[in-house]
Amino acid sequence: MIAAVIGDIVGSAFERQPIKTKDFPLFSEASHFTDDTVMSLALAEALMRSDLDSDRQVHGLAKQARLAFLNYYRSYPDLDYGTHFRAFLEAGAKSPYGSYGNGAAMRISAVGLACQDLAEAKSLSYEVTALSHNHPEAIRGAEALTVAIFLARRGFSKQAIRRQIERDYYRLDRCLDEIRPSYGIELSCQASVPEAIQSFLEAEDFEDAIRNAVSLGGDSDTLASMAAAIAGAYFPIPITLRQTSEAYLDRRLRHCLDAFEARYPKFLALAVFNTFSRKSPGA
Repeated sequence: MIAAVIGDIVGSAFERQPIKTKDFPLFSEASHFTDDTVMSLALAEALMRSDLDSDRQVHGLAKQARLAFLNYYRSYPDLDYGTHFRAFLEAGAKSPYGSYGNGAAMRISAVGLACQDLAEAKSLSYEVTALSHNHPEAIRGAEALTVAIFLARRGFSKQAIRRQIERDYYRLDRCLDEIRPSYGIELSCQASVPEAIQSFLEAEDFEDAIRNAVSLGGDSDTLASMAAAIAGAYFPIPITLRQTSEAYLDRRLRHCLDAFEARYPKFLALAVFNTFSRKSPGA
């Protein structure tokens, strides 16, 4: 869960001033958490309140997500929420608004960490995405990111993850060097989720995935948060990045983060996974 938070905070400094290089300071006076972190943790809280460990069902998850989104929005009303998402929240989060934006994908990381299998990853992703973003592209984007996080967490190779995403969701036939020159601010799922996944696939380690995403010069906080969410399930997360990022969070957000990671301790086996070879594409 901390991975998406780190990506958001690092990318936040470049949200208004996109860059086209991987050479930049990870943290600065301009760094801060954004609505990406707040809504990601809101969803994490909703998952914890839905008792998924007891029966692995989605009973009440949409209701819990709606309540959590409203609660966190009221606690952090001054963040840069999208215009339509803010209107959705102001209206009580009652009706989806047909968006194909990347807002649902950027908050989905908790689902990829809480699910037990691919079927559950897809069902939970749909349940919390369609609450607001009921356009097919938004549903596809959030599901693709959830699946990538799940596979990375379970130790599948990059080749296996690429193959799954290309088979079911997006073509990943352009490298970052081809994407970067003409890439700009893209808020749709179909023009940001594939790029975030590619940022992970070309990364050498966790930090490199974030640098890849930011260097595209797009919606940097969201791209970095999505790429980091996958990378954090695949690579070890440097303790210095965790500690620095946690310092940006207030008490409430840290408490939610700690509670979720205690409930779903998915990183405990990561050091073991990285000691051995990753699962093959056919695994």
